Amino acid sequence: MEIQETLLLKLGEVVLKGLNRRAFEDRLLSNVSRRLRRCGSFQTHIRQSTIYVEPLSPDCDMNAAFAAAQQVFGVVRVARAMPCERVPEAIAQAAAKYLGGEFAKARTFKVETKRADKQYPMNSIQVSQAVGGLLAEAFPEVRAEMRNPDLTVYVEIREKAAYVHTPSVRGAGGLPVGTGGRALSLLSGGLDSPVASWMIARRGVELEAIHFVSPPYTSPQAQEKVMQLAKLLTASCGRLKVHVAPFTRIQEEIRKNCPEAYFTLIMRRFMMRIAEATAKKSGAAALVTGESLGQVASQTMKALAVTESVVSVPVLRPLIGMDKVDIIHTAQRIGTYETSILPYEDCCTVFTPRHPATRPELRDVEAAEAALDVETLCAEALAGAEWQWVKP
Repeated sequence: MEIQETLLLKLGEVVLKGLNRRAFEDRLLSNVSRRLRRCGSFQTHIRQSTIYVEPLSPDCDMNAAFAAAQQVFGVVRVARAMPCERVPEAIAQAAAKYLGGEFAKARTFKVETKRADKQYPMNSIQVSQAVGGLLAEAFPEVRAEMRNPDLTVYVEIREKAAYVHTPSVRGAGGLPVGTGGRALSLLSGGLDSPVASWMIARRGVELEAIHFVSPPYTSPQAQEKVMQLAKLLTASCGRLKVHVAPFTRIQEEIRKNCPEAYFTLIMRRFMMRIAEATAKKSGAAALVTGESLGQVASQTMKALAVTESVVSVPVLRPLIGMDKVDIIHTAQRIGTYETSILPYEDCCTVFTPRHPATRPELRDVEAAEAALDVETLCAEALAGAEWQWVKP
């Protein structure tokens, strides 16, 4: 079979893991293999802090594989490369064939070599000079320029082959999903919670999600919007189990029996209780929220303390120090922004108080909440919850 294009996936933080590194590499390799399965049949293996993705048939979709690899947590750079024999003549021939279109558009070029195999008899400068000289002969209209060339030909000398490629692109970074435990994310239809989910998954956390619905105050389109956000997240986070919990009765009981200033706080406390019960049932060890300090009234320091006082598991808030501009930029980067701004309201905006309490005292909120049958309301919501898998 003719030699085919290969993907080179460069590892990031994983290489710092010392004695645990092998476990992280194994998980990352498994994640890459699973993510590329729908792009064709590939062989994947790790050597020298690089994952090699080699197509096993000519009909593999390399464009799709290249895009998918960039979204796998644990990979910091991705390059499309052509393997060849480890001699300057073969490297130059591969570069001329593989990058011929790039040479046609360039006026200047240079060769930059990385010698990963330190036993190779030529050093990096010698390889670059030899290959550059041969390419200058092959493309006499393109002159060598070391400082700011139009085209840089990258050569990597590795144990079994040399690889020719143009500049690599940024990967997702972080740690492989599945190496950081499991958590349950409170997923709404806004900007914040999808970004928070993505950021915590980037630390290797395997996610499930819970979404609260309040028909008829929230529409089927609002729920579908959240499912679409979940589907967008699967490109990086892997498949997601999304729990959908009914919340109408709880909100109506809060509105009838509690002071308006505490509506949102008491609602959030119910969400945390229901989320914790769901997390424990699913084997998740923490909750994830999209809260950012001071962003809204329910996210002041005192309000956050009141909200999380009803749970015993850790509450992870990856956005806590970010402002809205940071969050928007991240949403745009990960592809959730356009869906998040669709004008479908979720239950977090139902019965919003006109003058919410920003410095609540826990004893006052607990006194207001005493008018409710908390245990029964939570049990009903949990009994009425449904779930579904969302896959890439």
